[in-house]
Amino acid sequence: MSNHRPKKQYGQNFLVDEDILAQIIEAAELTPNDLILEIGPGKGALTHALLSSGAKVTAIEIDEDLLPILKLEFGQDPNFTLTHGDALKLPPPKTPYKIVANLPYYITSPLLNHYLLEQFEGGNPPETLVIMLQKEVAEKIIAKKKHSVLSLQVHLFGTPEIICKVPAKAFRPAPKIDSAVLKITVAAKPKIQADLKKLFWLFKMSFAHKRKKLANNLAGALEKTPAEIKEMLTKLKINEDARAESLTLHEWETLFNELN
Repeated sequence: MSNHRPKKQYGQNFLVDEDILAQIIEAAELTPNDLILEIGPGKGALTHALLSSGAKVTAIEIDEDLLPILKLEFGQDPNFTLTHGDALKLPPPKTPYKIVANLPYYITSPLLNHYLLEQFEGGNPPETLVIMLQKEVAEKIIAKKKHSVLSLQVHLFGTPEIICKVPAKAFRPAPKIDSAVLKITVAAKPKIQADLKKLFWLFKMSFAHKRKKLANNLAGALEKTPAEIKEMLTKLKINEDARAESLTLHEWETLFNELN
């Protein structure tokens, strides 16, 4: 039995609920031909379940104190590869891969940015992500009527769905909040065909001040008057008083094309 103590600096809460592990494996739809990136394997509960499916697993662990535990447990398995490092700084495999992980909550947004936006720009996104994250964040991501830059990014590159809610008691130590397993089925291409850097600039400028209406945010970014922006929105059949969070992907595409 390991005497490793979870470290707050790495957001370590180890999943111990066998039923939740089974639901993660089922959602990932694994085959023996799959290559899985597991980010933050911890003590290996999910790793064991992944390897039992016959898939190949590359586990990326930043905590060097966990490396001996993982090597001892899985080092003899030919389908297991252990990498010590920061998953946000490592390039993904060049062959098709899936991401299945009980994520440290603090890396949710940067991880989605790294493996969706950055890898779509580089031509190498994952096929699927099945990840554990805060329940509140998962619910915001799947929402279709009240977007954020993060949820727009997910919907732009794939289709998200919540697989199950996960109570705090499913972890050791138990976090102070509940979690959820989110599956993102990644699209073959972005749902808006555009220069992604320019598109995300538009997203960020439009959400720059959340309490402001879209027209006011865009007026400042584009050096136009709010009246000019409202006139353009009306022409595009977008509510001139809308806030950025209410626009659909189709409306974003229409707006982007008009501005370019």
